[in-house]
Amino acid sequence: MSTSAKPFPIWGFFLLVTNSILMLAIILLIWRQQKLTTVFATSTPSEAAKLNPQNQAFVPELGPRHKLSYQQWLDILKQEARVAAEKQPRNLTILAGDSLSLWFPPDLLPEDRNWLNQGISGETSDGLLKRLDVFDSTKPEIILVMIGINDLIRGVGDEEILANQKQIIRYLRRTHPDTKIMLQSILPHGAEQSTWEGRDKLLAIPNSRIRKLNQELQTIANQQSIQYLDLYPLFANKEGDMRREFSTDGLHLNPQGYTVWRTVLQIYSNKELASQFQQKQKRPSTDRI
Repeated sequence: MSTSAKPFPIWGFFLLVTNSILMLAIILLIWRQQKLTTVFATSTPSEAAKLNPQNQAFVPELGPRHKLSYQQWLDILKQEARVAAEKQPRNLTILAGDSLSLWFPPDLLPEDRNWLNQGISGETSDGLLKRLDVFDSTKPEIILVMIGINDLIRGVGDEEILANQKQIIRYLRRTHPDTKIMLQSILPHGAEQSTWEGRDKLLAIPNSRIRKLNQELQTIANQQSIQYLDLYPLFANKEGDMRREFSTDGLHLNPQGYTVWRTVLQIYSNKELASQFQQKQKRPSTDRI
């Protein structure tokens, strides 16, 4: 007696192709940037600037927001969240965090959803925890959380950072029970190659400490049954430091860095789409023949 093989599901083929293309895009992007890094290493600063003017010249376009106080900034985020709560846009995704989220170029965000950016420059985990209620009335499909680097810069201990992260997740799960919460890893910094004005503070934070914190964050995410997005390996070189080709100053990201981040978010989005399609295919039909 012979049995016929089950046909490969359409959703599986879609997921395989999509993930392959997107992962290839990340690999090619990193490979290209590695080639540029090799060129930079054998070039003078002026020659490097000519070879990659975008990396040298990129400055986030914050406009007048960059000069606002924390409270003024918070007031603007409250207004934007209020508009989102009133309009209830479809596929709403919230970016909650610090300047890394804040400076995410709108034209690089995945286009298949509406975005509400709730990032504040210099934000800490304690600060974010205290202002989560700002977007209580919104109905997001996804909330992306990235926070922690400013805690480390300010000398906050690991236990306090992790405790705040736990409270952030618990609050979001309780307030937005139907929302997918995604906790993102803390990114590495550029170490000795950093040019950020607070370089000495970065040098006091070993990237090995960040990796250990990320391991704890992944454990927390698993315990809370939420998605964990480990971005650290994609941004780290073989020494574990931020790839200079993805950063403006060893702390903040340039367009190439945001492109990597965007690609990972797109992979996740396509996985969710394929998963939803799979669930629909598995549902028993209610049609009568």
